Amino acid sequence: MKFLIASDIHGSEFYCKKLLEAYKNEEADRLLLLGDILYHGPRNDLPEGYAPKAVIALLNEIKNEILCVRGNCDTEVDQMVLDFPILGEYAVIPVGNRLLYATHGHNFNEGHLPPLMNGDILLHGHTHVPKCIEHENYIYMNPGSVSIPKENSHHGYMTLCDGEFLWKDFDGNITMEYKA
Repeated sequence: MKFLIASDIHGSEFYCKKLLEAYKNEEADRLLLLGDILYHGPRNDLPEGYAPKAVIALLNEIKNEILCVRGNCDTEVDQMVLDFPILGEYAVIPVGNRLLYATHGHNFNEGHLPPLMNGDILLHGHTHVPKCIEHENYIYMNPGSVSIPKENSHHGYMTLCDGEFLWKDFDGNITMEYKA
């Protein structure tokens, strides 16, 4: 199974369309969203093409293909308009003989770890910066941000297929990779 993993759309129709185009081109089976779907948040400027209602329509079209966790900007009001669950704090996905713990990053992160066993993967968005750091007992990964990248990073996403993680920009260029 191939996952396309993305975070922090923040209501940008412009970048949501790019994300869904990448999802189609990647021929992924599922889209895993790490939160902050519709609202840009008080600390961020409006992203290009800010149109939350359009993002709702775009994502609802593929509602059965989306797995999503709750971001710090996601609320019960957002759940009322999105046709797929968005309020789960985390998702646990097997990757070979390890577990991938997917969350947004505002509650569980490198400073406040969820229950992980040696070799497990902590995957979260929230910081808007793509990362892959091998710690002594776990691996930390972040796909970066779809619409508001920070620290001179790119707009992008990551894929997971057969234990291989690839970070990509919206031109399809691989910017980082990791084999689990």
